[in-house]
Amino acid sequence: MHERNPDAADLTKPAKRTLSIAFGFERIGLLAMRAPILSCIVLLAMVVGAVFGIQRIKIDDSLSQLFRSDTREYRQYEEVTKRFPSTEFDVLVVVEGKTLLERDNLEKLRDLVTDLQLVDGVRGLISLFSARQAPEPGKLPAALFPSELPEGADYDKFIETVKSNEIIRGKLLSEDGTLALVVLSLQPSIVGDSKLKTTVGQIRKVMDDDLAGTGLTKELSGVPVMQLEIRNAVERDGIIYNVAGILAGCLIAIVFFRKVSFMVIAAFPPLLAILLSLGVLGWANFSLNMFLNVMTPLIMVISFSDSMQLTFAARDRLIAGEDKYSAFRNAVLVVGPACVLTHATAGISFLALQFSNSDLIRSFGEAGLMATIIALLAVLLLVPVFGVLLVRDERRFAEKFKTADWGVQALRRFCAWIAVRMVGRPGFFSLLALLVVGGLAVVYANLEPRYRLADQVPDKQQAVAASGRLDAKLTGANPIDILIEFPKGETLYSPQTLATIAEVHRLVEEQAGVGNVWSLETLRRWLAEKAGSHDVATLKEYVSVIPKHLVRRFISEDQTAVVVSGRVPDKDSSQILPVVEKLDHAMDAVRTAHPGYEIAVTGLSAIAARNSASMIEKLNHGLTIEFALVAVFIGLAFRSVVVMFACVLPGIFPVVLSGTVLWALGEGLQFASVVALTVSFGLGLSATIHFLNRLRSESQPGIGAGKAVERATVLMGPALILTTVVLACGLVVTVFSDLPSLRLFGWLSAFAMVAALVADFLILRPTAMWLITFAERFRRDSQAKPAK
Repeated sequence: MHERNPDAADLTKPAKRTLSIAFGFERIGLLAMRAPILSCIVLLAMVVGAVFGIQRIKIDDSLSQLFRSDTREYRQYEEVTKRFPSTEFDVLVVVEGKTLLERDNLEKLRDLVTDLQLVDGVRGLISLFSARQAPEPGKLPAALFPSELPEGADYDKFIETVKSNEIIRGKLLSEDGTLALVVLSLQPSIVGDSKLKTTVGQIRKVMDDDLAGTGLTKELSGVPVMQLEIRNAVERDGIIYNVAGILAGCLIAIVFFRKVSFMVIAAFPPLLAILLSLGVLGWANFSLNMFLNVMTPLIMVISFSDSMQLTFAARDRLIAGEDKYSAFRNAVLVVGPACVLTHATAGISFLALQFSNSDLIRSFGEAGLMATIIALLAVLLLVPVFGVLLVRDERRFAEKFKTADWGVQALRRFCAWIAVRMVGRPGFFSLLALLVVGGLAVVYANLEPRYRLADQVPDKQQAVAASGRLDAKLTGANPIDILIEFPKGETLYSPQTLATIAEVHRLVEEQAGVGNVWSLETLRRWLAEKAGSHDVATLKEYVSVIPKHLVRRFISEDQTAVVVSGRVPDKDSSQILPVVEKLDHAMDAVRTAHPGYEIAVTGLSAIAARNSASMIEKLNHGLTIEFALVAVFIGLAFRSVVVMFACVLPGIFPVVLSGTVLWALGEGLQFASVVALTVSFGLGLSATIHFLNRLRSESQPGIGAGKAVERATVLMGPALILTTVVLACGLVVTVFSDLPSLRLFGWLSAFAMVAALVADFLILRPTAMWLITFAERFRRDSQAKPAK
């Protein structure tokens, strides 16, 4: 089979009129062409409205956002955070060093604790200096640390007393005495406000000033700090993604079109789609979060591919001698149906996310669907409008680029070279593709769900590092709570209630993987050991003198419930789940011994451990269903069983190849990766749909299947290559994010886009060729049988 590079006139001439695969919806793009000036005035008004809408967008920095859902477990977790508002408002100050307990350093650490209490927004704190001596009858217990620290041998003896103190050891001071934890309780109004940044900044300044010259390291962690770091990362990433998307689109367009007007025609509709989509999301009260923050490059991905296809088609027609109105009108009629269908498949991908239990992922799907509709309208309406307004002197343009279109011609020669080889042995390459995709699918099926809280938090900041030190020295930074609710008739200090708390506390302490256990029982044991007091009156008196914000950590305000709180390290949820399940199973004995007491294992760590794997698996199953639904949808749109089967292998290939890469890297299947693959599947079919749409137009009597595949490849290939490069660049920019989940989402989506292009050239071409040939042979055989 020979190679030939058809000229522009040959390529742009449609072979025949067929029913639109978009059922005529593409004709909406012709409306704005009739009044381009008026259309631009309306656009300007919409842009102004979008700017105001963008200013309404807020940031959702909650660590529990992934698991926010209408489930019993999450409602229970929310109830605990309302009744025991401690961990949501705690800043953890981690001070570490081998010389921590030297006399001078300990004095400076005490000065730090004193000064931290004076920071605006701090309502109280807990530290090793909060410990008390054994109470004496009728007197308030004295502080463990005297106002003047002893010296010499007395100081050494005193330090041993401190390190062995039951309240401090393993909770506020590591066993080896090299790490101290100070827990700052912030005002709830500060945490959800812009004042949080100022408060955390003041805390950092006090730490730097008071511990200067000590040689001690100091870091911050805790939910408020993590939320602030997430907030800062989301704001920073949004700027980077917008700038990178604009530059990538404009650069590629100007390099290959070599005219500013065509750069504007190709690149500005996607950029305006971004602006309009974000404005609509703002007016619809969506909040930016770990997934919605990547909406900007996604909108660019959705719209830029079709914008380039329309611009390429119109450009070819201008070079062939058509006037600008005819060129852009015919481009909309020929390429527009594929644009509609590509946006429809992308919309199906976002709809598939509605099957998730996570409110966060569902809202991402809703936002993506809205952005997809806006992007489609922006491309169909604005490309022809900008075209008729900006293109000047069509005849001169055609004469110039007929002989000087070296960039596009080089890409067309490359596409022709690929097409000739793919259609030469379609059966062999189709079988090879089937084997490759099947093998990759087996590997993909072995991916295991993975989730860690740290993946939601910027890992280049202090919070993750500080949490790592707490994991190493104080058994962990992530709380796990056991909620105990009393039956009617039982009070906080009744013998039955105290016995229940004691048994739960003991079981939590005995559970491997859980440490730093606190509850009312901690205080009760200490009083029994140090003061020899077992009576309830002493316990009640001691609770009454403790600051209110400390009491609320383990006793509800109405005294109808308590929590026993422990901490676990930030490991993968698959490692935490057995701990949670064993702990919950151990509680069955207490539930049986004390009927009427409601005992539940909760906390963010427990919620994540229980729900993350099932949520990820459900999303993955939804992706599998999406494969079939999209294939049927495309087949119905093309009214062809051949097309339905032709798009299956090239559609699946990017997903299973990306999954194999994850398996090879030991990443497993995370929330970010399964969402990236779900969205990338829909977006990656853009090239497939555009090729099949052109192949449908080129297929006619007298032209063989191989020739039709070659012609469609040469026409559509350059735009597909260019858009894939732009889109991959727009997505891979997320590798600069501080959020691990966004980095994973970005590079995996970019990889999947490139893999989709490879599948389009190396799998779709021979598969389509073989299926068309097989269908024609089957049709001929069926028609010949009655004649016999």
